[in-house]
Amino acid sequence: MARFCHVCGKGPAVGNTVSNANNRHKRRFMPNLQRVKIVENGRSRRARVCTRCIKAGKVLKGISSSALRR
Repeated sequence: MARFCHVCGKGPAVGNTVSNANNRHKRRFMPNLQRVKIVENGRSRRARVCTRCIKAGKVLKGISSSALRR
């Protein structure tokens, strides 16, 4: 499963971990992805969306099946 945001396309970034002795080694910065139900083309589906897109309101959240039962 790809680690990309379904909305903005944000993916892993590469950088360095720097120690106190200034030794460097490569590391990956992973986006904070959450699995949420979204409404896309009038249908509800699950997608991996970054928290920045969720906070910004770029995602129209879908209704969960538990909400339908109430």
